[in-house]
Amino acid sequence: MCSSSGLLSAILLGYCLHLLQLLSTCLAFSLVASVGTWMGAVSNWSIFIWCFCFLVTLVILIIEFCGLQSRFPFSWYNFLITYACYAALLCISASIVYPITYIWFFPRGRSQDHAIAATAFSCIASVAYASEVAWARTWVWLGVITGYMVTVPGLLKGLETFVAGIIFAFVIDSHLYLHQPALVWCVAVYSICFLLAAAALLLNWCDCDNRLPIAFPTFLLGLTLLSVLLYTSALVLWPLYQFDEQFGGQPERSSCNDGLIYSVCTWDQQLAVAILTAINLLIYVVDLVFSAHMVFSRTEDQLRSSQFPLLYKS
Repeated sequence: MCSSSGLLSAILLGYCLHLLQLLSTCLAFSLVASVGTWMGAVSNWSIFIWCFCFLVTLVILIIEFCGLQSRFPFSWYNFLITYACYAALLCISASIVYPITYIWFFPRGRSQDHAIAATAFSCIASVAYASEVAWARTWVWLGVITGYMVTVPGLLKGLETFVAGIIFAFVIDSHLYLHQPALVWCVAVYSICFLLAAAALLLNWCDCDNRLPIAFPTFLLGLTLLSVLLYTSALVLWPLYQFDEQFGGQPERSSCNDGLIYSVCTWDQQLAVAILTAINLLIYVVDLVFSAHMVFSRTEDQLRSSQFPLLYKS
């Protein structure tokens, strides 16, 4: 009885969070669009984030109201957690980038007020999506969901792909790296590690993790270890060839003539990629520690069960 009432409470709270997410993202992009306070790539990206989150959340809400979750060939609850994690990160990035880049440059008045209000609703959406991820722990406790995405390594995998996506946004201009083979290798590292992490998530979504010739935690440990080694090489090579004069780099920031607020200077892009590379390497290291702990704990349990079979059967 307590379990069924707890499950009903979890479902109702999920609906409330979805409605809050819909309302906040809708108001965020509506406020900006109503006065035309967007211009340039950064603002367009923020608008895209709010619209994308609104549409996907609306589709999710319709599917849940119609009870169509079971018709999808993947774990619906794992998909919800993964999407909520990405949506929270995307809205957080929009809540930071949009006001820093635009609000302070608007004259006081209706445009600035709308931009401030849009930022506030973007922050509310971030909290709503993050609350859904946190509430997933309750789903685990109730036994509604199990799987990789409710573990710390699963959430870290989502964070790794998110940071890689931001890196791709900064290296979209090929002139940043095509002049040096070492920098091309760095971009290849970002792409390879992104694909490996995405493959791990897709295997879990499609419930194909048990079809691998090796245990899924061991598979993840190998992927994470490889990614740590690759990112270590990128962390060394990218700053070396971008900021060391001996390797053709530019150690200091020169005056930026790319525009006042609607574009990012080349040197700033290079620095951002270096910082994000270090951040993602740290995330991969933490992921490696948790993955290794999962594998070794599983191996230890198997050894104990083989040594004391009667004890474990009882």
